[in-house]
Amino acid sequence: METLATSVGTRDPVSASDPCTHPLLRWAELAEQVLAGTPMTREQGLQVVRSSDDELLALVQAASRVRRHHHDNRVRVHVLQNARSGTCPEDCSFCSQSVHFDAEVPQYRMQSIEELVAGAERAAAMGAATYCMVTSTRGPSEVELETVCEAVRRIKQRYDLQVCTSLGLLAEGQAERLAAAGVDRYNHNLESSERFFPELCTTHGFLDRWRTVEAARAAGLEACCGGILGMGEETEDWVDLALALRQLRVESVPVNFLDPRPGTPLGDRPRLTPQQCLRGLSMFRFALPEVDLRVAGGREANLGTLQPLALWIANSMFTDGYLTTPGAEPSDDARMIEQAGFVAVSVEAHG
Repeated sequence: METLATSVGTRDPVSASDPCTHPLLRWAELAEQVLAGTPMTREQGLQVVRSSDDELLALVQAASRVRRHHHDNRVRVHVLQNARSGTCPEDCSFCSQSVHFDAEVPQYRMQSIEELVAGAERAAAMGAATYCMVTSTRGPSEVELETVCEAVRRIKQRYDLQVCTSLGLLAEGQAERLAAAGVDRYNHNLESSERFFPELCTTHGFLDRWRTVEAARAAGLEACCGGILGMGEETEDWVDLALALRQLRVESVPVNFLDPRPGTPLGDRPRLTPQQCLRGLSMFRFALPEVDLRVAGGREANLGTLQPLALWIANSMFTDGYLTTPGAEPSDDARMIEQAGFVAVSVEAHG
């Protein structure tokens, strides 16, 4: 049977730019190509992620040109709410919330409607443009789904926040209910390429995730879908993931960098270098020039002092931490955005 990776054309032989070309010219030509409407090829994506550190600034400059064309100097700030923590029945090897592993994380059942609304108030006070409610589960129960839907209805009455939900695999009709309640965007990451995904999880498959993203889009929701770099995959898996996301026509792409969690099967994985992270981000920008590209989990631990450079490629970011790990202080992120020459997109409460 033809795989999704084959169907998106990731194995097509494609001519690429001459690798002997000066880096500044080579990456500038790729930016020109993408801005002219000619998609990045798989071979070009491989050249990006396998380029040398000597080329890095030229690469970032070219990716920044694409970012600025579509998103100007704006940065969308996103805030996560861990609406249900731990006790997840799935065995995703990167995740500390799985019951299959011995990671020490907070464990609690679904938060109340009031707690979810309070989280939105806090997100708005931080200057966030998007508030995302996330649950650790295979998929939402009836009670959990209705709790989220009612919380969203109340949030939309009070704030101009864009609301994203991430509730796992969706059953028939659930995406439509979320859309009717006012959810703007649904997150469900592919995590990696179709080839590598079986190395990460056995309790569900790549196609299960793919179909949930399709169901969300069919219900009229924007699709937020990305992955994690640095889990032991090859750089070609980064490119194949980007091309799969292009086929899915997703609107938002969070790019996470593995911050290994003790007690998980990937707990001893070495972190990526800042240079590897920036090459990966640049490739995603060339592959998906118009999307809301987000520098996401693990940015502090993997990018370190080079975090500001990520904003020259990505146009959005999380602040105030992640699901089970702390992040930078919102005030520090706001300062970084300003000092890097960007402007945060913010919202206001309704009268």
